Amino acid sequence: MKPLPPTPSHTIGPFYGHALRFPGGGDIAPPGHPDAFTLHGHVYDGQGAPVPDAIVEFWQAAPDGSLAGEPGSMRRNGVGFTGFGRVPTDPDGHYTLRTLPPGAPATPYISLCVFARGLTHHLFTRAYLSPVPDTLLASLEPERRATLIAQPEPHRTHRFDIRLQGEGETVFLDFA
Repeated sequence: MKPLPPTPSHTIGPFYGHALRFPGGGDIAPPGHPDAFTLHGHVYDGQGAPVPDAIVEFWQAAPDGSLAGEPGSMRRNGVGFTGFGRVPTDPDGHYTLRTLPPGAPATPYISLCVFARGLTHHLFTRAYLSPVPDTLLASLEPERRATLIAQPEPHRTHRFDIRLQGEGETVFLDFA
């Protein structure tokens, strides 16, 4: 009997753009909110090439520091602040998220989960909006710590590049 070709469950991507569509997923902040800012960056592979078919998910505390979210927040449905977003990278490996600053008592970071071709498991990391050390940041050597700090840019923008492997590899977290 001739073997059957592999199905998507037996192969590794890129199926993310097809399977995980989330229209408007980069808009966590309500339109026109005066405190909204942009977090953007690129996803790079081990050779430093952009990954054009990755998905990046975001979770964060609300401006008041709460983590509960609101009913219906996964699809916005009229909710003012969702705390969750999902964004595909463009052909240049770039993503953009519009959100609000996470508030106290939460540490000022946004949690990220990366799905990309060649990964058998998604990767978790954090984008810190300030270098104020918490337990995680304080435990890292300065050069590794730097991979978790989003760089401020003009016009209420922060840049956070994600390097999957190689020189300057982003610190990834293990929640096993």
